[in-house]
Amino acid sequence: MCIGGTAVKKFLLATLLLSMSSLLSSAQTFGDWLKKVDSAIEPKPDADGLSNDRISSGLTEALRVSTGRAVTSTGRPDGFLKNAAIKILLPPKLQSAGKTMRMIGFGSQVDQLEIGMNRAAEQATPRARQIFINAIIRMTFSDAREIFTGGDTAATDYFKRQSTQELTEAFAPIVHDAMLKVGVVRQYNNAMKNPMFARFVASENFDLDQYVVGKTLDGLFYELGQEEKKIRKDPAAQTTALLREVFGRRNQ
Repeated sequence: MCIGGTAVKKFLLATLLLSMSSLLSSAQTFGDWLKKVDSAIEPKPDADGLSNDRISSGLTEALRVSTGRAVTSTGRPDGFLKNAAIKILLPPKLQSAGKTMRMIGFGSQVDQLEIGMNRAAEQATPRARQIFINAIIRMTFSDAREIFTGGDTAATDYFKRQSTQELTEAFAPIVHDAMLKVGVVRQYNNAMKNPMFARFVASENFDLDQYVVGKTLDGLFYELGQEEKKIRKDPAAQTTALLREVFGRRNQ
């Protein structure tokens, strides 16, 4: 008779326990011991009644859905420009100069500069999809448990730790090329002819590409955090049976 590996482990452990224990009462049977062995070998369910495998599957599904939604919402026309929460504005120290330029008839230059920065961000964020998938693949069980039991944006925080550098490197050339194509560099150079802008750039060693890449990351992670919160809390956002099983149960 051929016995599977798990069955052999159970039999050997049960036999060892029986042979070593002098305290085994007559009421305890071999079956009782096998049940104890089962609980030691087989995956234990979570406090919510979910196995580790089920939690892992549900979490992977949540990460896949939330990152997909965040990338889709930001990586489309007006994904940044028409979203007040993440719209890329002039750098804070340039905003007062921008207001003055609008007052003296150069508002279109400022507007075109802002539009171009946001268009560049919208073209860059689709590259994040594969980078997020890679981060999910690298995720350990310890990471998964920490995300599952963590706060409302625990997964977003994980992606920030794991992916920021890779995203920055992927976004930088896309942002630069996009800003060239949509005329941001031209608009920026024209704006720099105004002394108010030029003084800021000279004193701050300002890098426009770096600024837009940083704001693109901020906007992407903001949207990812919003999507994560919805999946954790809002039944309407738990759009698959697995998400409802894993996250719906936590909110009961």
